[in-house]
Amino acid sequence: MTDDDLVDDDFEEDDFEDDDDFEEDEIGAEGNRVKGARAKTVIELVARQLVDDPDGVFVDTTERSDNVAILIHTSPGDLGRIIGKRGRVIQALRQVGRAAGATEGVRVTVEVAE
Repeated sequence: MTDDDLVDDDFEEDDFEDDDDFEEDEIGAEGNRVKGARAKTVIELVARQLVDDPDGVFVDTTERSDNVAILIHTSPGDLGRIIGKRGRVIQALRQVGRAAGATEGVRVTVEVAE
């Protein structure tokens, strides 16, 4: 069997043209995107999993050029769970926030509201 035998001549070029029913995804301009949205979402999801009262977690963001400051608010009883022993949990949250922000080209800082 040769390569010529493998070619199927039943296809026409019209079979591969774009259909009129196909809609392309529209991408908004850069100005329409929320900076740090991915980092905020990740931090909020992780923080809610760490605490006893997930409904008491509120994450606030502040934008300044390419910097985003994320502030985690929790109920007073859950503050220790977010900070962790020797601050290890908040340090891990900061690393995760920086990594999520880096995917968007944004510098992220994470703090806890007392």
